[in-house]
Amino acid sequence: MQAGKRVLIAGIVTSVVAAAGCQAFSFNRNADALWNIVSQQCVPNQQQNSDPAPCRLVDLRNGYVVMKDREGPLQFLLLPVKKISGIESAVLLNPFSANYFAEAWHARHYMEERRGSPVDDSAIALSVNSQRGRTQNQLHIHISCLRPDIRRRLDSLDATLSEKWQTAQLGEHKYQIRILTREELKKTSPFVRIANELPGAREEMGKYGIALAAMPGGRRALMVIKRNLLLLNRGSAEELQDHSCAILQPSTLSGT
Repeated sequence: MQAGKRVLIAGIVTSVVAAAGCQAFSFNRNADALWNIVSQQCVPNQQQNSDPAPCRLVDLRNGYVVMKDREGPLQFLLLPVKKISGIESAVLLNPFSANYFAEAWHARHYMEERRGSPVDDSAIALSVNSQRGRTQNQLHIHISCLRPDIRRRLDSLDATLSEKWQTAQLGEHKYQIRILTREELKKTSPFVRIANELPGAREEMGKYGIALAAMPGGRRALMVIKRNLLLLNRGSAEELQDHSCAILQPSTLSGT
């Protein structure tokens, strides 16, 4: 490799890492904000007053809360009631741990409740960001709208997607995608499935972002992105979502 090219690549990597570091620093000053809301407000209020506020739901039996996010008209978050920093946490790979993704998909009805009218499953997506692609150090699953262009892309891939992992371009980045049935989603947490099925993932879970969306016939598309700083990819699967929910405008999906 020519010296000039090596210098250029090194400069790009340094810039990306520095930018990510600055962003992380700016957020990490309050990286426990979500955890503080869950542990100091929602759970105590539920226990003492049978009132989940400021959360929408506190489910102590299954170990999670659902709360409205500040961003977007319909975005909600699902978070554990115990301290779990994020996708890199080993507790998520315990097959006896709560299936937070399945619970989050079940909680999508809060979007309809908030909107006051039906929200079709095809418009919904879940996401979890990588360790370096998030702003909070408490596991949280985004329950929100799918980007219209990602919906169209998934529909175009429908005939080729199966239970086998395959690579596909989704928006700005490449993802590993496979199909899940309803039963598969309920039976095995996506965290466990990814660690078991993608080579090397178990040792590097913190580098991955995960998204889930509906497909025809009641199937689900499990989408996984791995951080790659050279490609300006921080492993943030939340990029597949649109918190403004433009997809709920019919003309958006048709492209007109």
